[in-house]
Amino acid sequence: MTYGDAMNGRVRSEERRDAIVGATLEVIAERGFRGASLAAVAEKVGLTQQGLLHHFPSKEALLVAVLEERDRWDSIPATGWRPELLATLVEYNAMRPGIVQTFSALLGESVTEGHPARDFFTGRYTRVREGMATALRAEYGDRLPCGLAPERAAPLLVAVLDGLQYQWLLDPDAVDMPAAFRDFQALLGDGDGDRDRDAGGDSGS
Repeated sequence: MTYGDAMNGRVRSEERRDAIVGATLEVIAERGFRGASLAAVAEKVGLTQQGLLHHFPSKEALLVAVLEERDRWDSIPATGWRPELLATLVEYNAMRPGIVQTFSALLGESVTEGHPARDFFTGRYTRVREGMATALRAEYGDRLPCGLAPERAAPLLVAVLDGLQYQWLLDPDAVDMPAAFRDFQALLGDGDGDRDRDAGGDSGS
């Protein structure tokens, strides 16, 4: 096999992997997390299930690839970041429950030793916490209006983002995820100011 043949084969393999990931996203959107079977994805891309496993050795490996693709779409740059961008991302997630369900289901399973998604989520949380802290520092400086340093506020921000997703998935009629996240942003950014405004409105003095 020549070098050119090897390169062409690698390109075709990457293109096929991209097609499989795209098909998985479509299946998740159509059928939800549980309906995203390997058989359904294989049928959509015109492969046998065994052919699909040649590119992704398990369903978990395929779903991790889907989440990595989602992260590439959803990444928020530290430069020029504004808090309202996160609120917009939460609103966007509320329109794609299948992807949120995939993320949350794998996240819950990944806490067990040896799970194929564990390294993905461990690395992801490290990057996200660091990115959030950098973005918060760029926006507020060394202290947020609530008094927390960006490095201390970042884990709370990430925890609320993911925790709200679980509550919303379990009871979407009871939990307005975008509204709840905006409430948290108000507490994090200027909680005392909000309470003062409420109190002032009542007293009129």
